[in-house]
Amino acid sequence: MTENIENLLLEHMKRFQAEQAAARDRDVEILSRLASIESGIARLARDEASTYTELIQDRHGVDKLKERIERIERRLELAP
Repeated sequence: MTENIENLLLEHMKRFQAEQAAARDRDVEILSRLASIESGIARLARDEASTYTELIQDRHGVDKLKERIERIERRLELAP
């Protein structure tokens, strides 16, 4: 009888260990996917910052052109 109980406990322990190993494998996969997602988010943030910098530079260029046009209009007395 005790041998049956020992065998039953051994089976349960083996099954439990197998389930733990499978859970660890899933955790590794989840962590890998999470790292990939984090890298993607960081890339998006970097791209967004770059785009914002370009936008600011474009606005600065437009402001300079606007000032030049206004100066030319004043010289030619075209301004209202």
